[in-house]
Amino acid sequence: MKLLLISNSTNAGEEYLRYPLDAIDRFLGTVREVVFVPYAAVTFSYDEYLDKVAKRLGERGISVRSVHTEADPAVAIRRAEAICVGGGNTFALVSKMQEQGLVEAIRERIEAGVPYLGWSAGSNVACPTISTTNDMPIVEPASFRAIGAVGFQINPHYLDANPEGHAGETREQRILEYIEANPDRWVVGLREGCMLLHEEGRLELVGKRPMRIFRKGREAFEVAPGGDLSFLL
Repeated sequence: MKLLLISNSTNAGEEYLRYPLDAIDRFLGTVREVVFVPYAAVTFSYDEYLDKVAKRLGERGISVRSVHTEADPAVAIRRAEAICVGGGNTFALVSKMQEQGLVEAIRERIEAGVPYLGWSAGSNVACPTISTTNDMPIVEPASFRAIGAVGFQINPHYLDANPEGHAGETREQRILEYIEANPDRWVVGLREGCMLLHEEGRLELVGKRPMRIFRKGREAFEVAPGGDLSFLL
């Protein structure tokens, strides 16, 4: 499998998709066309989303086709040289993917070695379920089941504490609830500016910040970039 799972598209004060662009370019290698899934967009159109992503990736000579412009989105996925799934609302994304048979189609292509990259919601749907998303369930998908390209859960945009003045549950408390109900699953808190690269049977944390790891029965712990992540495979 070849996976690039990115926490967030944009760092504060930067242009859209600027910080992960080099990593995306290296990850795709000689592949210069991706099939894009824009269904996490809610407050702007799929056309706008396509234009935004195509403009940035086009800087590296990467062309972008979107499944929303295809007569049969699942066929487009099955013919793709690489698959790209954008961020936004995870519930809206997985609902549309399930309706169109894209969950199964993407899983098949990943298993065949086709590169998959996603950010935020696009990283969530690479997991077994979408249960560790941060998003509001604005629509009801058929189920929470997702692609399952990895065997662990990702919490993108992971924050260590709440904003000042907010007294609700922290991100860590929410994840602790998840592992209490799902004791056999690892959860990784992927901080902003970081990504997970899975290539040649190896999982690597890329970025400048450590990743926080959760599992029922264990104290949460941190793994720095370059650290051993083989226990997640």
